[in-house]
Amino acid sequence: MTYSEKLDAIFGRGQLKGNRICRVLLPIIIFALPLFLSATLLADAGDPPARVARLSFIKGTVSLQPSGANDWSQASLNYPLTTGDRIYTDQESQAELEIGSAAVRASATTDLTVANLNDQFMQLGLGQGAIRVRVYDLPNGDSIEVDTPNGALTLLLPGDYRVETFPNNNATLVTVTNGALDVSGGDLSQRVESGQAVKLTGTDPIAVSFVSLSEPDDFDQWCWQRDRRFISSDSTVYVSRETPGYDDLDAYGDWDENTPLGPVWYPSAVAVGWVPYRFGRWLWIVPWGWTWVESEPWGFAPFHYGRWVFVGGRWGWVPGPIAMRPYYAPALVVFLGGAQLSLGIGGVQAWFPLGPGEPFFPWYHYSSNYLRQVNVANIRHAENITNITSITNVGGIHFVNKQTATTVVPTSIFRNGQRVDRQVVHIAPEQLARAEVIPHPETNPTARALGGGRPATNPPAIATRAMAPTAGGTPPAAPVASQVYQPPSAAPRLITRSPLPPPSVPFSAHLPAMQEHPGRPLEPQQVENLRAGKPAGPVRDREVPAHPAPAPKSESRPAPPPAPARKR
Repeated sequence: MTYSEKLDAIFGRGQLKGNRICRVLLPIIIFALPLFLSATLLADAGDPPARVARLSFIKGTVSLQPSGANDWSQASLNYPLTTGDRIYTDQESQAELEIGSAAVRASATTDLTVANLNDQFMQLGLGQGAIRVRVYDLPNGDSIEVDTPNGALTLLLPGDYRVETFPNNNATLVTVTNGALDVSGGDLSQRVESGQAVKLTGTDPIAVSFVSLSEPDDFDQWCWQRDRRFISSDSTVYVSRETPGYDDLDAYGDWDENTPLGPVWYPSAVAVGWVPYRFGRWLWIVPWGWTWVESEPWGFAPFHYGRWVFVGGRWGWVPGPIAMRPYYAPALVVFLGGAQLSLGIGGVQAWFPLGPGEPFFPWYHYSSNYLRQVNVANIRHAENITNITSITNVGGIHFVNKQTATTVVPTSIFRNGQRVDRQVVHIAPEQLARAEVIPHPETNPTARALGGGRPATNPPAIATRAMAPTAGGTPPAAPVASQVYQPPSAAPRLITRSPLPPPSVPFSAHLPAMQEHPGRPLEPQQVENLRAGKPAGPVRDREVPAHPAPAPKSESRPAPPPAPARKR
């Protein structure tokens, strides 16, 4: 009996047809609610976060300093940011981050750090410039903090908040368009309500004064224009609002809700021969390791959530259950290797997208609960999730997309973070059929793959704006030429309410420990060992599929003399 037939048998044939919302929600109520309730209770402290911050909009020049890196690189659209990552917007530039049920938008000359990001907590550090934080929903147990040089801001309600920092004046201007927040630092504790604005000055002590609201400027207007995209998106009928990138699906494709798999989204105006996970690049992002970054402007949600299916000559994306919180994955693919892919060109890397119902086995550290959740949250019909995640012979799975969507590129293209669609290697079908499933790509990244995949561009010293002399007035549009803000090599010192996570271990310290298992990210205990100044130590996690045991090394010994002939 098919899944749809089961629903018809339970609720009456035909009663659900035509009601698309019911057809989306009922599977979740039946199968996914117990899993959702258990996710938080069983979380492993060593698991990667289920949330990231998608870099969803770039105007002008935006620089990126990934966690653990010393150099800046040019940021790229759809880059997933996490704890410790930092961006800097140049003059006449803007950027937007999508994080769960919130959007963070940065104006020109803004220095912003994702200080901490996990499944229930987001902590931002604003060293310079202006941001607007739009919180569409704030579930119970979730919290958001914005740290500035003049105080820590805890956002208490869904709403719209503007924070602007003026380093040369040692001042911060906070505006609550709607919502409510607490300002803290030292002995200070001040609540700011909807329609209020405060100016914070100094650090020890901090002075707070209520000021009049400034008139909206061009940055405010742009933020509110972006808001309308999120709020009015038609794709929220099929995709959770906490899935980064759902709003881009409206303009770049169309939905078909009447399929055996449920709603399927089909991208429009793609190139001839387009297949998933071919038009982009592989970058190295800690703690996940190899991470796919798609080049298309809509290319985030369909490459980190759900599954892909080829139907009627078109590729379609099948999202996960709408009522579950999304679970981010760096790429939902299977990697291939083995002797059949030794093509004599200095090594290749190969992969293909997972199809509906097929298990995802991460190539980074995970607990059994993480394995379950990252699959159940990305497979719409997950009633047999235990069966598919308990498979031990992964090589025996008939993957539906292997023959139609495998991409093969030279290892040099892969490990350097270069676009792969321009360097695809042809492989004969019989070779592909015999290629083996491997747990992860067997190559380490170069420095180029640690950032946006483009040449490093350090942010210049920027003339900063000074706060207007009248309380609550709008700062002048022209910068003060005699004063400059140079982004320091380390994130600026800010006042925090919540403790910051330990500093990132430089990636240069990771590489020596990764030489024994190329392409495999370090496990949490290995990173902690490096942080403590110790050797990383051995790996502990079991890989799926397991690497074959290395052949014993032959010993170099002289051949024994022949045995003497026996006398008869």
